[in-house]
Amino acid sequence: MKANQYHYVDNTWNSNLPKVSTAQLLLVFGNRKLMQKQSFHEPLKSAFPNASIIGCTTSGEIKDVDIFDDSVVVNELIFEKTEVKTTSVNLEQFANLGLAVDELVSHLPTQNLKHVLVISDGQNVNGTELANSLIQKLPNDVTITGGLAGDADKFTETIVWHNNDIGTKRIVVCGFYGDHIEIGHGSLGGWVPFGPERLITKSEANVLFELDNQSALALYKEYLGDFANELPASALRFPICIKNEDSTDYTVRTILNIDEETNSLIFAGDMPEGKYAKLMRANTGKLVDGAESAAAQALEVAGSDSPDFALLISCVGRRLVLQQESEYELESVQDVLGNNCVLGGFYSYGELSPIGKGKHCVLHNQTMTVTTFRERR
Repeated sequence: MKANQYHYVDNTWNSNLPKVSTAQLLLVFGNRKLMQKQSFHEPLKSAFPNASIIGCTTSGEIKDVDIFDDSVVVNELIFEKTEVKTTSVNLEQFANLGLAVDELVSHLPTQNLKHVLVISDGQNVNGTELANSLIQKLPNDVTITGGLAGDADKFTETIVWHNNDIGTKRIVVCGFYGDHIEIGHGSLGGWVPFGPERLITKSEANVLFELDNQSALALYKEYLGDFANELPASALRFPICIKNEDSTDYTVRTILNIDEETNSLIFAGDMPEGKYAKLMRANTGKLVDGAESAAAQALEVAGSDSPDFALLISCVGRRLVLQQESEYELESVQDVLGNNCVLGGFYSYGELSPIGKGKHCVLHNQTMTVTTFRERR
């Protein structure tokens, strides 16, 4: 397996594209306007005639240990012994998300299927439901990772790309086939819960109305103080976590929007009634440590310490907190995976990954998620 990167910025490629590549897969992350330009598309199709193209808009493009905005990073993956297959859906053509996932999975042969990478619209999809639907429809031994597209901190529109189709309300998946591919996965945060646990007393799927029988929006605004005037963007700095049953662990949830009319908070994933929630705050050192631990977890799952490529999907909330120190979390991942591993990915509105070997995929927020790829020689 070989991995190469090409960067399109200021209407220019940072290095020459290959004349004719044998790549089977391109992972493309970046700015929607650049993605839709003919001057970007035509050279890409000419250089990679046999490659499936999947990708999305971002809240920052990752190229090794650097982060970019308003550019496009193309990750070229060339496999020697692994087959890949991609398919996508437009949610507007289906009555519900479950039916859309049925259609996706129907186009992925399950024989020798090892892993599924999913990239989804980040504004119109309940990530919890997406993960659960994929788990129900795919074989138990197939791992799933991926993420929700970003739109800086604007929360206006996210775009997903699959070959000639680029638009909103899309989900694209890529299946990896064969016994030669080794894939690892890890996902950890580093946010710190604080304050009292509050019971979720009224919610509907990913919409939270009440905590401890009080308006969730009013409580949250009180907690934010001056930051409340900057909602929903400022919510990325202050996530909420749900206490997992029979455990002291928490699942972090990011607020995507607010509804003043219903006094509710709209999250990237479910906020189940009867669960306990806590407010969270950031600690820069712990965020960087979390990224490092996610990389180590991926190596442990893969059973290999020399991946060829790593897909990094980190939450935009982490970037807003870390700011100029955001590259530290990328450097911490590189320290674990090694300089020979190509790093690519994006800052997202949600991350999809199991936590640990043999676990099911779940939606995460405010984490660094690492998926490693390597072919056995």
